[in-house]
Formats: sequence, structure tokens, C-alpha cells
Amino acid sequence: MRIAISSDHGGNNLRREIMQLLDELNISYEDFGPQSADSVDYPDYAKPVTEGVASGEFDKGILICGTGIGMSIAANKIKGIRCALVHDLFSAKATRCHNDSNVLAMGERVIGPGLAREIAKVWLETDFEGGRHTRRIEKISELEQ
Repeated sequence: MRIAISSDHGGNNLRREIMQLLDELNISYEDFGPQSADSVDYPDYAKPVTEGVASGEFDKGILICGTGIGMSIAANKIKGIRCALVHDLFSAKATRCHNDSNVLAMGERVIGPGLAREIAKVWLETDFEGGRHTRRIEKISELEQ
């Protein structure tokens, strides 16, 4: 599995925490920054992650900003991306099982590092169930046409 990860200035600390988790899980990733605490625009940092996932260069992406809202909105503008904004473990599992989400968004100002690590781990380790959910994912794809 190969992960693309990025944040804006409001998600820098949590991004670093999740990169530590990826290291611990021995999961390959590419960090798209930013590398400073200077204010940046989240769409600029969502773009390389989502384009990389949509093209197949990366299997999944993780985006973090202050609330996760801006990143998730920007991410879902890219064809082929199903980004889920998640702040609890049930949703982390459900969005993989039922929605086959390929990008996870979280908010550093909403959840702490411990919960964020648990969410990311559950999300990364949960498989898509397929079955009746496949038909629904296909219908989502049709909306992008």
C-alpha cells in the first residue's frame, strides 16, 4: 500500500503524528507538506494527494486541516475521489466497508492525536465489502460524468 498525505498549516502537527503511525505500520507514503507553519491554502495541498490517488500512483490519501471540512470539499471535486471526513472509529470503518473511500480527511482542531491515529489505523486496515455497495459506488461514479 502506498499513501499520499498532506495538510494545511492547521493540520501540520496531526499530519506528523499520522506519518509516525505510517512508519510504525511500515506503510509507504509520500508527504506533500507543507514544511512550515506559515498559512497556506488547503486546496493547493489537497490537489497533489487527490490527483495521485485518482491516477493510481497512490492507493489512498490522507488530508488534514483545522476541521477537515475544507480538505474534504476540495478533495471531492476531483473525479474518482471519495473523500470521507471522519472523526470517530465507527465512521472510519463504515466509510471503507460501504463507501470504498480512497481519501481520509480529519481535523486537527476537532480531534486529538490518539483518536486520529486510531481512526487512520482502522481506515487503512478495513477493506471494502463490495456486494450491494459496489452498485452504489458505481452510481456515485455516474454522477461525475
